[in-house]
Amino acid sequence: MYLVDTNIFLEVILPRKRSSGCKRFLAMLRDGRASGVVSDFSVHSIMVLLDSMKRREKLRTFLASLTGYKGLRVRFTSIAEELKAVELAEKEELDIDDAIQYAVALSVGAEASARDIAERIVNFARLPTTQKRGTIEQPKSAP
Repeated sequence: MYLVDTNIFLEVILPRKRSSGCKRFLAMLRDGRASGVVSDFSVHSIMVLLDSMKRREKLRTFLASLTGYKGLRVRFTSIAEELKAVELAEKEELDIDDAIQYAVALSVGAEASARDIAERIVNFARLPTTQKRGTIEQPKSAP
């Protein structure tokens, strides 16, 4: 299972240079050929951004599309996960947004294809090209 970062959706919603790769990945999730989770933090971040850009029709389309993915579910973070994110942010020197994603990835046992935190979270720089994936490691400071 992949943790799908905010940027995957934004690349497609706001057509950017990596949108074709993101579309392919999202199609895999839509069709159930891959499984993933998106944090409610990512969903809310996209909502705030699109609203600030006065793109409510795109926001409506994005939210409605989330119900059509066979291989994607929204993960609603608990207070415990958010506290873990603060701990990870401090110990791993992460921004809180990355730490929230990291905490969710650890909670759901998400997989990704790389070594450090930026690569542990599936983002536009690390789209999977095959079904071969590596496992997310525990934080460096974990016992």
